[in-house]
Amino acid sequence: MQEYKIGLVPGPVSIPENIRKAWSKDYASSDLEHEFFALYRENQNLTQRLLHTRNTITITSGEAMSILWAALKCTLRPGEKLLAVSSGLFGEGFADMAKSFGVNAEVCGFEYDSIPDSQKVYEHAKRFSPKVITAVHCETPSGTLTTNLAELGKIAHEVNALFIVDFVSSAGGASLNVDECNIDIGLLGSQKVLSMTPTLSLSSISPRAWEVIQDVNYSGYEAYMSWREVPDREYMPYTHDWQSMKALNISLNNIMLEGVEKAIARHEEAAKLCRTLGLDMGLKLFPKSEAICSPTVSAFYIPERFTWPEFNSALRDRGLAIGGNYGSLSGKVFRVGHMGSQADINLVREGMRIIKQVIS
Repeated sequence: MQEYKIGLVPGPVSIPENIRKAWSKDYASSDLEHEFFALYRENQNLTQRLLHTRNTITITSGEAMSILWAALKCTLRPGEKLLAVSSGLFGEGFADMAKSFGVNAEVCGFEYDSIPDSQKVYEHAKRFSPKVITAVHCETPSGTLTTNLAELGKIAHEVNALFIVDFVSSAGGASLNVDECNIDIGLLGSQKVLSMTPTLSLSSISPRAWEVIQDVNYSGYEAYMSWREVPDREYMPYTHDWQSMKALNISLNNIMLEGVEKAIARHEEAAKLCRTLGLDMGLKLFPKSEAICSPTVSAFYIPERFTWPEFNSALRDRGLAIGGNYGSLSGKVFRVGHMGSQADINLVREGMRIIKQVIS
């Protein structure tokens, strides 16, 4: 398998050496050991600090898509209403997923190079009266950051809807306060800013969300209900991943040692450098405004004289790996991932130097 000296993909990101060491250790059974549950509890507390929340944190095995499904299946029955606030592929995806198990889902949609308009969301929500409203903080394919999450959360609670937010690729790298934004279920993946493998999923769950989860009583593999009393009961619905939980502990402590606000500032500095160098060499940003660009990923139009395969191949021949795109953005927009360990100005500068070399 090909390896690249300069990794700037938008996840899974490069794994720092001190986190890698967690997978080289042997541990006892996570089902039985008090030590494991103490680690789980510590990771809950650290995640609460990261997300600025008092809500319960559940930490489950599997890539983040598992908790996108969990959040929907645990709060909605067939025939109930979901409003997906969308300015990108993942926002629309919430509606597609919900429809697949019989939910009455509507999309309050906006252009992919923009962010949601709060007034239009409010009008749609008042008219539709959904049980759940979903939103995406960082639309990774578009390189945008939904900067008005607090307004959307206020709308959700005003219409008595749960507010579910995908912050899989933003939490820890962008300013985020779960409680101030009234986020009832927040969704985070381990392979983005946390700089791990895609093996763990973290959810913040509010008391009002737990009430709905208990009422719906979904019992599938990804169900939240069986995790509500972990670690207090020292019992889990399935064998957990001790190595990844240790890696998560190292990752979260790395951020706390740096300081959450300093980590966010580092991401903003790396993002600003990426966009500045890109614009200086003649690249065109995909988002309409730099003000809505994400600090964790930057999206540019592919230079006109290149196809994506040609452009990607030329970069990889020089040791640089970046990200392509999906859906309507496929073959049109590429992405530079400066999140987690990759939010490094020296790494970004070297990556952008290679891009300039290729397009010059």
